[in-house]
Amino acid sequence: MDDQAPSLLDVRDLTTEFVIERSGARRVIRAVDGVSLHIAPGETVGLVGESGSGKSVTARSIIRLVPSPGRIVSGSIVFEGRDLTHLDEDDLRHVRGARIGFVFQEPMTALNPVFTIGDQIAEALIVHGVARGAAARARAVELLDAVRMPDPSQRARDYPHQLSGGMRQRALIAAAIACQPSLLIADEPTTALDMTIQAEILDLLGAMRDRFGLSLLLITHDLGVVARLADRVAVMYAGRIIEEGSMRDVLAAPRHPYTRGLLGSLPGTTPGSRLQAIPGTVPDLAALPLGCAFAPRCGDRFDACDARRPEAITVAPGHSARCFLYGGVA
Repeated sequence: MDDQAPSLLDVRDLTTEFVIERSGARRVIRAVDGVSLHIAPGETVGLVGESGSGKSVTARSIIRLVPSPGRIVSGSIVFEGRDLTHLDEDDLRHVRGARIGFVFQEPMTALNPVFTIGDQIAEALIVHGVARGAAARARAVELLDAVRMPDPSQRARDYPHQLSGGMRQRALIAAAIACQPSLLIADEPTTALDMTIQAEILDLLGAMRDRFGLSLLLITHDLGVVARLADRVAVMYAGRIIEEGSMRDVLAAPRHPYTRGLLGSLPGTTPGSRLQAIPGTVPDLAALPLGCAFAPRCGDRFDACDARRPEAITVAPGHSARCFLYGGVA
């Protein structure tokens, strides 16, 4: 992390837990474990990892919308100079949607099925005092046009079920940028879309970032997705960020074995070559091993990996990894 860069969002040592009590048994699931993340104005950061690694819980923790029974237990979330963990719910409502836009993973659950697309975008404008009445409805059409929605006037009168998956995603992006936030969080924005529509949505996010001067936190399981847009990337595993650096450095010289596994699992350029799957599965967050959480799946495992958890080691300027292969332990 570049500590000299100006900070729009500065997350420090964020920890979020889910406490589940069932049949007299109590399980503590630490979905986000001491995460620190920095986003500068105008910067795009990719947060990457497998399903279950804690990416979406991190995003929801940032805007303090962790679903029950989850709760933030420690850490700070400083956004535009204010620690969001200290704000009450009324103050948070002025941040969510207005200063931080959020594109949820599944448009059909994020959009209300009984209201038109235009009414839902207009509602965001009305709630935050940006526009009302006819002006809000007209602005909704302008926003749909800005996100390249075909025939925006007609689409504003449509209901979510009348739109394709790509159109619903565009509608969500329009609602998220309605109040011109300074930060847009996009949680798996291309999931369940075909490859052509995925490329269009990613290009759209890049265009919105440039047009409105947004910072962008792009959450995905696919390093190939963030490679199109991100300036920096943070790789997450079992609730922790295990590698972080510039997109170029991480792609060119991935240091953590898990990051190398993610890159190796991408389709290569050699016809007929076999993909390299990462063995095993993401561990149970309520029963993590004593040492490195990735150790049971790691081909570079040695004694230290099972004894204690690795700390972040600077492996190059602006590039860090939590791995005992560095720092002289190996």
